[in-house]
Amino acid sequence: MDASTIRANAERVRDRISNAGGDPSAIGLVAVTKGHPAETVRAAVDAGLTDFGENYAQELVAKADIIDMDLRWHYIGRLQRNKVRSVAPLVDLWQSVDRLRTGEEIARRQPQASVLVQINLTDDPGRGGTKPGLAAGLVEGLRDLGLDVRGLMAVAPIGDEATARAGFRIVRELADRMALAERSIGMSEDLEAAVREGTTMVRVGSALFGPRPRLASDNVEN
Repeated sequence: MDASTIRANAERVRDRISNAGGDPSAIGLVAVTKGHPAETVRAAVDAGLTDFGENYAQELVAKADIIDMDLRWHYIGRLQRNKVRSVAPLVDLWQSVDRLRTGEEIARRQPQASVLVQINLTDDPGRGGTKPGLAAGLVEGLRDLGLDVRGLMAVAPIGDEATARAGFRIVRELADRMALAERSIGMSEDLEAAVREGTTMVRVGSALFGPRPRLASDNVEN
């Protein structure tokens, strides 16, 4: 995909944000490049995008090794502690911290790192994230480790816009209660719901790049 196509897609995303009542200049746009090749990341940088989200440690490292450009990497996937070392020199924002042990490893490898606490808005223990009632304790514990807890992140529960908004509202209210500035909620399918519930950052993949290719990493625990 070339830079002009990605630029046009990004403008459509910003139009969606604006039409939902948000300010595109105030809501961060994280381009999710999971499954897409390094050439797509280069084209996205040429299109003016600056922030990129990756789910897999091995994929992030591989792309960073061949991309020498001014960008910011966000780690947005579930992370095993033994993978922190490999990506710590690369990550600007750890978006999916959901347990203290992971925070301990991040603090050891990248002191004072910027992190978001991931909230699980479902009853599915297989989903990443801590339960809303445990968020305040985790935030406090991460701060005790010297980490810069900037906000919360979540994936919407499956359902219609009303369901998404109800979940996102929990995140907004939690963030407000803890005086956390960032709310990373909303993806390609539900960004309007997130905008209406006060997101400060959306994580967008398919709306920018189309369906992602299926890679071997899809079947590998990272």
